[in-house]
Amino acid sequence: MTAHPTAAWATELARNLLTDLGQRAADFRYLLRDRDSKYTQFFDAVFTADGIEILKSAPQTPRMNAHAERAIRTIRAECTDRSLIYNEQHLRHVLAEYAEHHNTGRPHRALQLRAPSDDPNVIPFPAQRIQRHNILNGLIHEYRNAT
Repeated sequence: MTAHPTAAWATELARNLLTDLGQRAADFRYLLRDRDSKYTQFFDAVFTADGIEILKSAPQTPRMNAHAERAIRTIRAECTDRSLIYNEQHLRHVLAEYAEHHNTGRPHRALQLRAPSDDPNVIPFPAQRIQRHNILNGLIHEYRNAT
C-alpha cells in the first residue's frame, strides 16, 4: 500500500500479484481495469505476457465496476469500518481472515442462506421457527424458539 501510487508502483504490484498467483494465474483470461493514468502499457504488458487480455472500462462510466464497488462496500461495512487497523501487516491479516470467513463460513443468498462449507447432508434448522430479540438497540441479540 502507498499513499501516493505511481505507474511504476502499479506495475510492480502487478508483477507481485502474478508471482503470488503462481500456476493459478493461468485460470484468468481477462483483467478489467479503469482508465487511470497509473495503468500504463508496462502495466498491461505484465498481464498480456501471461496470456491475460486487458479490458478497459468505458470512459466516464462509474457504475461499470459495480461488482467491485459492491465488494469493497461490503468489506468496509462488515469488516474494516468496525476495526482499528494499525499497520499494513494487520490490514492484510484482517482482510485474509475476512475473505476466509466470507468464502467458507458466511451464509450466501445464492445458496439458500447456507455457507459454502456447510455439509449438504445436514438439513438446516427452519429459520421461521426462531425469533430474534434485540437488546440495547441491537447491540446484543437473543434468539428464542417461536411458539
